[in-house]
Amino acid sequence: MARIPHIPFHFHALGHALSGEFTHPTRVLIDAQASASLPSIGGHAQNHAEGYFCQDFIRFGRAHTHVTGRWNEQRTEARTHAVTVIYDLNILDVVTAERIESNLRSVHRVGDPVGHITAGGSHFHNLRIHGYPVEVKLRHNHLAECKNGADFQKEVESDKKNGRMAEHEDGVALCSLVEEIETKLPQVKSPRQHVIEIEGFGKIYLAELFAAEGERTLTMIRLSLGSPHVAALTVVEANTNGQPMPPDPGGG
Repeated sequence: MARIPHIPFHFHALGHALSGEFTHPTRVLIDAQASASLPSIGGHAQNHAEGYFCQDFIRFGRAHTHVTGRWNEQRTEARTHAVTVIYDLNILDVVTAERIESNLRSVHRVGDPVGHITAGGSHFHNLRIHGYPVEVKLRHNHLAECKNGADFQKEVESDKKNGRMAEHEDGVALCSLVEEIETKLPQVKSPRQHVIEIEGFGKIYLAELFAAEGERTLTMIRLSLGSPHVAALTVVEANTNGQPMPPDPGGG
């Protein structure tokens, strides 16, 4: 019987532009829009959506996700890329944006236990709340300077300005890439780090980063709405890791 060749690397990347659920005033499920997932052997996958409209709750002009995974020519590095972009977003005529992008790249060198993941290119363009500009400065070096999970944990523990929310004993952390938010929005109840809380609307979480060993998920906007609309929403999310396969017991 012919032996199946051992796959030396397990590629992983995925993303989607919008998902969530409204539970009041009516229950509406929002399927993941423009979602794409990379095959474990690498390659390329993409998806797009145009002219999305969900009652009078949410609409956007277009969105797309591209995920790729490949070896460099020398086969010394496995490179993975996940990017999701949404254009002309409008949520309840309160949160709007011309463009939002989540962009993650992983470079995994042969022999390293985990890849080096960066978020350069992720950004908000013309983000507005109730018509007021919201300028969000992201700290891309927060990931660029962390070569592995241990580096990231140290960074989260030592820097109180990074929007850190939680750490867990199993080695995962939840924080934010937000460096600074500038806005003259008068309805802001709590401009705490990366969170904007608006009375009569809900909480808006910006550039949240979930990190586990060798894996990062960047969610550009997460909304928890409480009145008069009740909803949980995710806007523009990308994920990548990439890690070696277990040793081949057959030695192939």
